Amino acid sequence: MEEDVSALLLAEKAALRLIARAEQHSHGLALKLEKRGHEAAHINTVISRLSELNLINDRRYAQLWLESRLRLARSPRRLHSSLNRKGIDRDDAEAALNAALDEETEWAMLNRFVKKASRNASQNASRTKSKNKYSIKFLLKSEGFSQGIIERFLESLD
Repeated sequence: MEEDVSALLLAEKAALRLIARAEQHSHGLALKLEKRGHEAAHINTVISRLSELNLINDRRYAQLWLESRLRLARSPRRLHSSLNRKGIDRDDAEAALNAALDEETEWAMLNRFVKKASRNASQNASRTKSKNKYSIKFLLKSEGFSQGIIERFLESLD
């Protein structure tokens, strides 16, 4: 029993050192503790306790991670997918994305996306508006852009 408490304290100490260095999320912290040889039961207990104390918070982690990548991101869907791959659940990723994306940030992201997707997207779309507007709208919607931003973009093509 004493060994178990000692091992639990060692896992908690390791977790606190990691948290002191950088913001952590529960899945990533669990993987790091596992790599350091801590038992799964201890990891789960430590993560649960640190979450209760709000020392780790997946939504906060997602918001900070998004803020650091918004200037270079190509689309909301790609950001959301990246968070999911990191182990952030869908609801936390969605909430963080909604909090991080104001209209102007999303507008800038859409323009980056369009430039990278096709250097001539807006020229081609304005030549055959009715034919290409639908496909552009579908593409932007599938990349997670909001309806308002998509409409704003399509109006700019007129």
